[in-house]
Amino acid sequence: MAHLQFKHPRMVTLAVASLAILTVGLAGCSTTKNSTSSAASYKIKNNKAVLTTAQIKKNLDTKIITTRQDSQKSLTATYKAAAQNSKYTLDSPYVKVNPYETSPLSALVTFTTSDAEKVSYTVVGKTDKTSITNTVNGGYTKTHQVPVVGLYADYNNTVKITATNKDGKTKTKTLKMQTSALPKYIEDATLTTKNVDKSKMEIGKNKLTIMNRTTKQPFAIDADAAVRWYSTDYSQHTIEQWTGGHIMMLSKKDVNSDVYNDLIETDYLGRVYKEYSFANNTSSSDSASVSKAAAKANTETTVIHHDLVELPNHNFLATVSDGSKYKEDTMIEVSHKTGKIVKVIDMKKLMPKAMYTKFAKGADGKVDWLHQNAVDYDKNDKSIVISSRNQDLIMKMDYKTSHIKWIYSGKKKSTWPKAYRKYLLTPKKGTIITGGQHGIYLLNNGGKNTANSEDFLLYDNNINVTNGNKQTSGKYSQAVQYHVDAKNMTIKSTWSWGKSLGKANFTYVIGYAERQANGNTLIDFGFKNNGAASNVIEVTKDGKQVFNVTMKSAAAKAYAYRAYRVPFYSSSYQFDATR
Repeated sequence: MAHLQFKHPRMVTLAVASLAILTVGLAGCSTTKNSTSSAASYKIKNNKAVLTTAQIKKNLDTKIITTRQDSQKSLTATYKAAAQNSKYTLDSPYVKVNPYETSPLSALVTFTTSDAEKVSYTVVGKTDKTSITNTVNGGYTKTHQVPVVGLYADYNNTVKITATNKDGKTKTKTLKMQTSALPKYIEDATLTTKNVDKSKMEIGKNKLTIMNRTTKQPFAIDADAAVRWYSTDYSQHTIEQWTGGHIMMLSKKDVNSDVYNDLIETDYLGRVYKEYSFANNTSSSDSASVSKAAAKANTETTVIHHDLVELPNHNFLATVSDGSKYKEDTMIEVSHKTGKIVKVIDMKKLMPKAMYTKFAKGADGKVDWLHQNAVDYDKNDKSIVISSRNQDLIMKMDYKTSHIKWIYSGKKKSTWPKAYRKYLLTPKKGTIITGGQHGIYLLNNGGKNTANSEDFLLYDNNINVTNGNKQTSGKYSQAVQYHVDAKNMTIKSTWSWGKSLGKANFTYVIGYAERQANGNTLIDFGFKNNGAASNVIEVTKDGKQVFNVTMKSAAAKAYAYRAYRVPFYSSSYQFDATR
């Protein structure tokens, strides 16, 4: 996630003013004996506010709980019995809309066949290229559990189930599935489209655009901007694709709770497979960082504040606050097996001390000096890249040792402590300086790129927080692609889009850019017009718009934090109530 962990609810003029107050004068950083050649061994002295790893683990108190799974046991037992009951056939299947009571636009269809058959389904769309087709994973079997996703709301949907045997003979059953109306917080978020060219969009047979919101119910739309999936579980910032076609979603114990501190591994039907709980005392709210009025108006807080990434060992790495007076400057690796923290990365122990000790407190009394809003894991060299909004900084570091590999920011090299200067990338002519950027992630991760030559994409809010471009700050926002030559320690921006939209699409917080398989880029201008709208645009390599959707009148803090174009469902997903 990548935004102001939502410092959104304020006027641009107020935001710029408060950011000016928060600006850090890094030119005053001095080189001391504490700054060594290894950033990982950077020592912190005389600062009791910097916590030990043990204290951070205690503050977060992560653990696996089974609250949601336990509440779903009776439902799963019902579906297991249906799957084992031979009376349900293709002609007369078991059908349950909203099977887990949190995903109203999904259904479960269960039946048996006398021969081993492979099953697919199609939710018939209302217009061209809006039908959703999926083949059920698992090959040829005699028992079939079909997880249907992509229904329309408040509509008697037509769903075609097709069974094909090994000889290629097919049978099709057409079902009707009635759904309920959309809930208030989705219905009120008015969606309009323009510049839609479905033939050029990256939608395939089953892709939808997830509107990953800052709060309230997340939802997904088709090329017509019709809602085709949503969860009644409120989420904040975090909806990530996971192993086995599952998703990780940060939620809270119930919709009336103030703290988002339950991370659930679920699927699009709403079945919960695992649930991680975090202590409330490390939660924070971005709104409190910008103005006292916003702090009073928004009581909701969150523990995992911006981003989450799955590691090769299936543990997850999350951006958190550590419970000290500093916030949003720590990462934790949590074991997917035990729910315990197995690694802590406190950025205060890696960066120059003046960055955080000289940064002003926010309205909530916390020091948001780093505001890390993105992290991605590099499979090529087992490193991570991060984005710091409040330092206008992008950085890569070895994951095992935490040693810095490179840093890019608009901060002058001469103002860095000497120990850090060798890590600074030199921008080639014309390279864009980011400001308050969001959503950095690596392209072709684990593919053709090498550790010394890599590309990444991000959303450049273009707001000068501390080290951004003062000349262009506030005039536009854009998606930017960069190439890093780590061998020669240079960086160059190789593609960008958004500048031509000007101030109309400037967003001082929130935003995301995602590269599609066909080379298009999906860009989320999430806080357009001071939060009055979120504008998601898909553009081709040459900058032609092929999809443009605007969401207006969303509830407070329910902006589109990120927008993802994802398959519903993945080739690795299989629903099975018998296990």
